[in-house]
Amino acid sequence: MSGDIPTLHYLDIGSLGRGEVTRLFLKDAGVDFKDIRYKYDETWPATSKKLQEDGISKTGKVPALVYKGNILTQHIPTLRYLARDLGSYDGTTNEEKYLVDLVADIYIDWRSQWVAQLGTKTDKYKNETAPEYYKIVAGYYAKHGGPYLLGQTITYADFAVYQSIDNDTKIGTLPAELPEEITKFKQAFEARPRVAAYLAEREKK
Repeated sequence: MSGDIPTLHYLDIGSLGRGEVTRLFLKDAGVDFKDIRYKYDETWPATSKKLQEDGISKTGKVPALVYKGNILTQHIPTLRYLARDLGSYDGTTNEEKYLVDLVADIYIDWRSQWVAQLGTKTDKYKNETAPEYYKIVAGYYAKHGGPYLLGQTITYADFAVYQSIDNDTKIGTLPAELPEEITKFKQAFEARPRVAAYLAEREKK
């Protein structure tokens, strides 16, 4: 199985959710992969159970990435694994690695709050939670002058932060005004050749 093309298992929900972070990372890194998307409807419980039975996901949840003979789950640990395997997309010093891990964990906290309000979007999330999140993240981006978290070097955490911007945009909870550092980052990220090509392809679907 180690010689097989990587396979990403996720839900067919457009750009929403955790799987898209992994997908963006693989696209930018130039890693060819098989993209399996499952319908998120009445058939999902049965599909989830089969993923458990097949050993693709111990919990039945996705994303799950089959990569070089390993099954990787939980999207942020997966990105960390890929960064280490590729020898890039991370800091080079302990201080830089700490900063990348820190912002990735802040994103995880944001994600839990984003998911919690999906059923009934609240003014509190849009007017308080989201603005505070982007303000905090922007402070870390300012540390190295941008456009990425570590200045000119993109890291796995940048993909997570971009996903938060995209997902807030998709459901109408992105703050009307974003910190300059976040706007600068978004422009730079979307201008990356492989990312730009993928986003253009995604918009056509």
